[in-house]
Amino acid sequence: MSQETLLQFSPAQVEAVDKQIQDNQKITDFEIREWPIEVLVQKFTMGIETDEAEIFIPDYQREFIWTAKQQSRFIESIMIHLPVPYIFMADVAEGPRAGNLEIIDGSQRIRTLVAFLANRLTLEGLSKIPLANGFKFLDFSKPRQIRFKRQTVRVIELTEKADEDARREMFERLNSGGTKLVAMEVRRGTQDGPFLKEVVEPCADSALFRDICPLSSRSVDRAEHYEFVLRFFAYADNYQGFEKEVGVFLNDYLKQRNKDANTLTF
Repeated sequence: MSQETLLQFSPAQVEAVDKQIQDNQKITDFEIREWPIEVLVQKFTMGIETDEAEIFIPDYQREFIWTAKQQSRFIESIMIHLPVPYIFMADVAEGPRAGNLEIIDGSQRIRTLVAFLANRLTLEGLSKIPLANGFKFLDFSKPRQIRFKRQTVRVIELTEKADEDARREMFERLNSGGTKLVAMEVRRGTQDGPFLKEVVEPCADSALFRDICPLSSRSVDRAEHYEFVLRFFAYADNYQGFEKEVGVFLNDYLKQRNKDANTLTF
């Protein structure tokens, strides 16, 4: 296909699009910072009682909803130096909070850090450092406490050019712009061995299964019918071996069945 056949718009229209892109780029001017955890927590907590903290959560943000296990896994990631997502903030340009930083994305993480350093979080469900299950911050050695508080968290800070509408738009895009992969979508991308391909998927795609277990087209698109069949085999074969989370149990079972030379013997 030649380039000429693709030219459907006038030069003026193309120029107008370029200008629109440039205009919107201005509101996303940003800087990348790395703040020690202790400083980040201090900026969030100092003045919070009088609504004067330098870092604050806007009204449109959700409440603190992370479970103790979610909080614990985040703390564990920091302790063992696993990468964690950036926190997004914006410099408020005007009004009573001018110069302060509004959290756009990351309030659950910051509040987790606050709870942990305040000794209000009891760690649970840790997989990499299970000996620390049941620990609070003050239960760790003094050197470990100092090192943890000194570790840095990366922050993307929008400059004062980002007005409230821009901040809300970024919040919406960060929180709903993508669709998180469900567990089976991940498994199909990482463990698509013979058991999955030659047993689970044919069973799930059969007319008999569809009659027994009707699902919406959206559920099928998200591979939930494969999830149900995998659960059937996993629990039928080894329900007594279930000790962990369902996801871990299914992943371990699928990995073993894919390796098993007698996978297709039923």
